[in-house]
Amino acid sequence: MHAMFTGLVREVGTVTSMVDGRLVIAAPATAQGVQLGDSVAIDGVCLTVVACVDSTLSFDAVPETLARTALGTLDQGSRVNLEPALRAGDALGGHYVQGHVDGVGTVDSVAPEGDGRRVRFEAPAELLRYIVEKGSIAVQGTSLTVAAVDDTGFEVALIPHTLQATTLGELEPEQPVNLEADVLAKYVEKLLPR
Repeated sequence: MHAMFTGLVREVGTVTSMVDGRLVIAAPATAQGVQLGDSVAIDGVCLTVVACVDSTLSFDAVPETLARTALGTLDQGSRVNLEPALRAGDALGGHYVQGHVDGVGTVDSVAPEGDGRRVRFEAPAELLRYIVEKGSIAVQGTSLTVAAVDDTGFEVALIPHTLQATTLGELEPEQPVNLEADVLAKYVEKLLPR
């Protein structure tokens, strides 16, 4: 059974070290509720807890994961979005997120919009085909609604709560981000005749 997530970030943790793929994160709230072998989404990437000491969690990120996601850019002091995997009976809340990053996008622009911000991301073409206006997208593990889509990217509107409760308030142009398209779009494509 694959781990499931909702894209609702539970805690923003801080990377204490990242050496040879061993990622150590200070995450007091998350550490209280997880055990060895549990799955946790880190910026939207599902990894397994390999050590849990006091308020820190350790994970092993294999070279493939580092190459296919934005986790390779993390270093000491980086802030990351954390969500432990859903347990049976947990409310779904956001949308169904697998913790499997489909591609790495890039922040194109960040602009104030009322009390929030509007952010445009460039995204790979193979991912854009699954992104629809008013549909769901996970950016850095955060479930968001797509506000607009064009040929090279998409936009989201970030509300003040999201800016405060996740790392998305820190986004800057050129920054790489982990993207996971809504799994429902992939199922629909698979079921439709070619």
